[in-house]
Amino acid sequence: MSTILVNTLTGTSTAGSIAVTGEGNSTTTNLQQGLAKVWTSIDGSGTVNTRDSFNYTSTTDNGTGNYTLTYNGVFANANYCQAYGHARNAAFNGSFCYSQSDTYATTSMDIQCVDEGNTHSDFDILNVMFMGDLA
Repeated sequence: MSTILVNTLTGTSTAGSIAVTGEGNSTTTNLQQGLAKVWTSIDGSGTVNTRDSFNYTSTTDNGTGNYTLTYNGVFANANYCQAYGHARNAAFNGSFCYSQSDTYATTSMDIQCVDEGNTHSDFDILNVMFMGDLA
């Protein structure tokens, strides 16, 4: 096993594109397209705070189960992917989070969170990630 230590990887034919051969050596994944560009784990109950994050600026509490998430990395366009991986509260067994708007901003996203009874609720843990092209 060898170890490669570098600070920067640059593609040879396209500087911002590096293909990685996947398991089985039959397919490749574009490294940049396959990475989460923004992620955060938020404590959304009481005083809202960021538990941990990457490329993330802040959370605005707009009311019960209603948040604006703002990110450092500005997306190149509004066609990026949002994924709500997990929301948990000790009082609820299930939850659902969704985008508040049909149009995405390149620097923020408004989301709503509801419990299993479809009631807006604050959650102890809300994990969110975004993937797409950065500007």
